[in-house]
Amino acid sequence: MTYPFARPDDLSIANWRLSPFNRWSFQHVRELVPTARIRIAQGAAGGNDPWSIRKGGISVPLSAGQTVPLEKFLTETETNGLIVLSGGKTVLTWHAPECDPTEPHLLFSVSKSITGLLAGILQGKGLLNAEDRVTTYLPELAGSAYGDDCTVRHLLDMTVSLDFVEDYLDPESAFARYRRAMLWNPVDMTQDMLNLVSFAQTLQRLPHPHGERFFYASPTSDVLGAVVQRAGGKPFAELVSELLWQKIGASTEAYVTVDPQGNPRSAGGICVTTDDLAKVGEMVRMRGRAGNEQVVPEGWISDLWTGGSQEAWLKGGEHLLSDGRYRSQWYEVGDANKCLCAIGIHGQWIYIDPTHGVVIAKTSAQALPVDDGIDRDCLAAFASLATQFAAG
Repeated sequence: MTYPFARPDDLSIANWRLSPFNRWSFQHVRELVPTARIRIAQGAAGGNDPWSIRKGGISVPLSAGQTVPLEKFLTETETNGLIVLSGGKTVLTWHAPECDPTEPHLLFSVSKSITGLLAGILQGKGLLNAEDRVTTYLPELAGSAYGDDCTVRHLLDMTVSLDFVEDYLDPESAFARYRRAMLWNPVDMTQDMLNLVSFAQTLQRLPHPHGERFFYASPTSDVLGAVVQRAGGKPFAELVSELLWQKIGASTEAYVTVDPQGNPRSAGGICVTTDDLAKVGEMVRMRGRAGNEQVVPEGWISDLWTGGSQEAWLKGGEHLLSDGRYRSQWYEVGDANKCLCAIGIHGQWIYIDPTHGVVIAKTSAQALPVDDGIDRDCLAAFASLATQFAAG
């Protein structure tokens, strides 16, 4: 199968995230869910690097110790696109035959990390304070888990005390109701239409204090996006465009899915090309700079590596990154090379190795939302690629 291929006949809003439909739908989200455009700078269209695997062959180790050809790894992890930058230059690119590298790809929770960067930009401009209470920006959330003493910092670090289960596969769960509110699941038109804010108003806290333990919950990041939108005084997509996308020299328009009231699915609905995703990672590697411009305050970026509570992380239970931390919607891996990651379900990644000067962006259509075995293989392969392509 090669690109382009037709929309599957039996694709629907009920199955679009399931395999094999996701091979098509993760690159055509705007044909399924309402979206808002994230515009590029005027005259910046095009410029994607050519896609090819370096001649001579590359192999990577997997978590169990075996070594496989890179293309086998990419195929078996259902990769749609891969880019490796070394010292800011493209050294390796690949895309699956049925995927268009110029078509924005759904990032799922890598969207959270982009939202965290946007929060840092607004704080640098004096429009947002991470220590403020959430209700300073969203007073309508008083009485919910996000009311009272819940701060923006609690949102950023996923330390909200929240009674919620992130169950991706249970169609009757609160998470499924949340996806209906964001128009990602079929909506029952006989019931009241939910939206992000009305759904968040229903969520309650657990007995323990905010800030005590890491608790991963996508509604928390969507509330963060609503805070960013309110603090910035413009629609979320416009803020991403003006404050981030145009600054990093993005070459392709991106977009973000929205709820019935236009609230952004900032936790998982941003869609970008793999090429532009790598540019986000490179800007972070460069401590917030793109070209001659400081896009995100350097202090905010440095804090991604040094901030965050490992105690709160460990209290959150078992993790893929046992020595890691979580700060402002980014993962600090906890390895010797001080690697930083943005991770999304179904296999979306930004991997930043500051020691070797390497950034890796990967978009995928894995069948399962979460597959720890594949994630461990990805981390092993990325570490090897960073070593093989270390900046001179």
